[in-house]
Amino acid sequence: MSSSAPATLGGSLKGKVALITGASSGIGAETARYFASLGCQLALTGRNMDALQAVTDECVSRGLGRDQILMIQASFDQEADVKKTAEQTIQKFNQLDVLVNNAGIVAPDSVETESVLENFDKTFAVNVRACLQLTKLMSPYLIKTKGTIVNVSSVNGVRAMRGVLTYCMSKTALDHMTRCIAEELAPHGVRVNAVNPGVIQTQIHRRGGMSDERYQQFMDHSKTTHAMRRTGTVDEVSKLIAFLASSDSSFTTGETITIDGGRHLLTIPVQS
Repeated sequence: MSSSAPATLGGSLKGKVALITGASSGIGAETARYFASLGCQLALTGRNMDALQAVTDECVSRGLGRDQILMIQASFDQEADVKKTAEQTIQKFNQLDVLVNNAGIVAPDSVETESVLENFDKTFAVNVRACLQLTKLMSPYLIKTKGTIVNVSSVNGVRAMRGVLTYCMSKTALDHMTRCIAEELAPHGVRVNAVNPGVIQTQIHRRGGMSDERYQQFMDHSKTTHAMRRTGTVDEVSKLIAFLASSDSSFTTGETITIDGGRHLLTIPVQS
């Protein structure tokens, strides 16, 4: 019996329109590149336009035309930039099929940190409020296309971890927002899921103030905190995002899926 399913995993994304926030580096950038290889038109946001241009060039090399890519300079701690992102995306494409809420920040803190309340406000503004605002603005268009939303969360939303209190709190909030909105939008045919990566080789920790030396120590130590004895890569996460965004996961909604090499399984570090 023949199947009408696309031959390529994620193949249903061809010709669709995806908005990917935080696409100038890390998981967002690789998701943009991978979606481009699948033929998905892209609206990409980032704070650094030079970096965003480089990602756009790579998307063109994967087969997209430049007229199929929209670059939007936006800082997601600013409500006006979130609104601008929604408006420019619809002005360009007049539709939306996929929303990937990826933009996020992390800062080291604990309940004893002097700046913990300031960090709370900044972290929740980007990691939670901006996601909620953008989802609210784009929901009418996703309802029209029976589209999908993928939120990029973290294993920190699943497990308590020392040293990043407000980040952990923000990702737990994002996970529950995923479940709540999934239930609300399911009657409209819109699916909402989240991915929860473990330690992935990106620049987010350096942008959070970690020195190169401390970052290398952190990455080496992380090999002992993941059951698979290694950290993850951005392409591993981008493929899961594409699966959840495409029709390959057509009966999946409200899920928060760990992609963390077993980080959430461990209570003590592995022994070499």
